[in-house]
Formats: sequence, structure tokens, C-alpha cells
Amino acid sequence: MKRSVLSAALGLALAAGLAALPTTASAAPAGSAVQGYSASTYAGSAAEAADNQAFFQAVMASAKAKQAADPTLTTVTVTYDTGNAPSFSGEISEAARIWNSSVRNVQLQESSQGDFSYYEGDDPRGSYASTDGHGHGYIFLDYQQNQQYNSVRVTAHETGHVLGLPDHYSGPCSELMSGGGPGPSCTNPYPNSTERSRVNSLWANGVA
Repeated sequence: MKRSVLSAALGLALAAGLAALPTTASAAPAGSAVQGYSASTYAGSAAEAADNQAFFQAVMASAKAKQAADPTLTTVTVTYDTGNAPSFSGEISEAARIWNSSVRNVQLQESSQGDFSYYEGDDPRGSYASTDGHGHGYIFLDYQQNQQYNSVRVTAHETGHVLGLPDHYSGPCSELMSGGGPGPSCTNPYPNSTERSRVNSLWANGVA
């Protein structure tokens, strides 16, 4: 099956980093919109959810352009960079494997110049997917939160935002996008059937 590689202009300049980041972690780009993992520490807002959707739509715009150029392409490959999150390379790889085995219309693949990047460090908001609302985004993985919660679940949850899924903290543990809502005892890292169907629908033939 032929695959297209998204090349949306998602280069993430290392702008002013978060003040709470330690010197051992690469500073994440500044971002105003955040969808956090844990409802108890950061519940997000409608405006931030809308900005995150704008990032997703920018990725989809690139997919539409490639689909128009080659209608035979049926699977889109989204690339990601782990260079700024070396401590979580295993968790990121496992989260990608989970998503790749769960959906058919989009696949995740590591690249040194990814369509989006992972960062690591300390932040009082915990882990989150962030975007500036103009097509640039990244995933930040917080050290403390990834010790409190199952790290693969945290990573797979945040990656779900890149694929178009919103937070739903009131959901059960079986729902990946419920994030930290069910509490630290929830270790399920897999999207449920509804979430899988939604991602497949969003990425059907590379277009929304």
C-alpha cells in the first residue's frame, strides 16, 4: 500500500521555553493552547480545544493536497521527532505501535524531521498537546506526571490529539481520551472502538 508522508509546515523553532523546564530538557516552543492529560491539574477550555483543532486541520490540509496530487494514496503517514524527549523514546515507540495497530487510515512513523515533536521536562500543568492555533504543535511529557500515571497511556492519549481526538475526562478507563479522569490506577493505553472509528473516519483516504 502506498503511503504519503505529511510535510505540513510544522517545523518547531526552539522558541522561548517554559520557565519550569530543567536544564537537562530541551525547551519546548511557546504555545498558548494546551490540552492536558489530567483533569485534576488542567482541564483545558473550549478556546484551547478549538486551537488544537486548528492544528489538526492544518495537518489535514496537507493530506488533502497530497491526495489531490495522487488519488491512489490511501494511507497517510504522520512523522514525529523524539530527539527532545530521549527519556520517553520507549513509551513513544509503544504509543505509536498501539495507534498503528488500532487504525488503518493513518500511521505514525519516527523521523528526525517529524511533522510534530515530543518534548520532556517539568511543568505544573503536567503532560499536554500544545498548539499556537496556526498549524504548529508539539507534545510535552511531564516527568512527575509520568511517574504518577501510566506513561504509555499518557503518551498515547496526547498522541490522540494529533490524530484529531479531543479530551473527554468524564469517560471510563476504557476510553483513552478520558486521560487522567479515571485516576492513576487506570493503565489502559488503547483507544476504544469509538475512538478508533473516529480516527479512521477523520483520516479516511487521507482527507477529512
